[in-house]
Amino acid sequence: MDFSVMMSQLGSGMLISVEIFALTLIFSLPLGLFLSFGRMSKNIAVRNVSKVYISVMRGTPLMLQLLVVYFGPYYIFNISIKPSYRFIAVIIGFVLNYAAYFAEIYRGGIESMPVGQYEAARLLGYNKFQTFTKIIMPQVVKRILPSITNEIITLVKDTSLAFSIGVMEMFTTAKAIAASQKNMTAFIAAGIFYYVFNLLVAMVMEHIEKKMNYYH
Repeated sequence: MDFSVMMSQLGSGMLISVEIFALTLIFSLPLGLFLSFGRMSKNIAVRNVSKVYISVMRGTPLMLQLLVVYFGPYYIFNISIKPSYRFIAVIIGFVLNYAAYFAEIYRGGIESMPVGQYEAARLLGYNKFQTFTKIIMPQVVKRILPSITNEIITLVKDTSLAFSIGVMEMFTTAKAIAASQKNMTAFIAAGIFYYVFNLLVAMVMEHIEKKMNYYH
């Protein structure tokens, strides 16, 4: 196989990996915040449901969760599975999994804030929503950025698990090329792709962290 053809195929696989990465972040970050509220709720039922959900998502393999999301409709509800559902199942599985991890990161950040911050905001006339969005959340984001960055970098590598339900992301493409060519070139190229992607993510997150240095 010509090198340019191989790179083109890997590039197509990388595009799918990037789509999985981006869509997972877009949906899991806000869902994780919502879950963290449930985890800290004064309502015992809501708190326990959130706690169990997070425990299950963090305590079982992501690959297993992808298989359940993909094959579940057929085995449980006898609904026929269309090929187009593969990618949707990947996004659902990744979002549900990563939201659980982000929820615990958010919770740790929010609960670490001193009570005095809330009291000061109340004295200044802020309501609860204003206190959270203008005072608490910016400081929380600053505190949790390193943990969020670690999860995001892990997400880049976890996109390779999409192969478990037949989605041709970059790792699956590299594996197919390597099997047909009987050499390691495709794997090396894929490794470089992943490394550069993670390097860019780390640089962006470091830039954001520096921008938020005025929060102490």
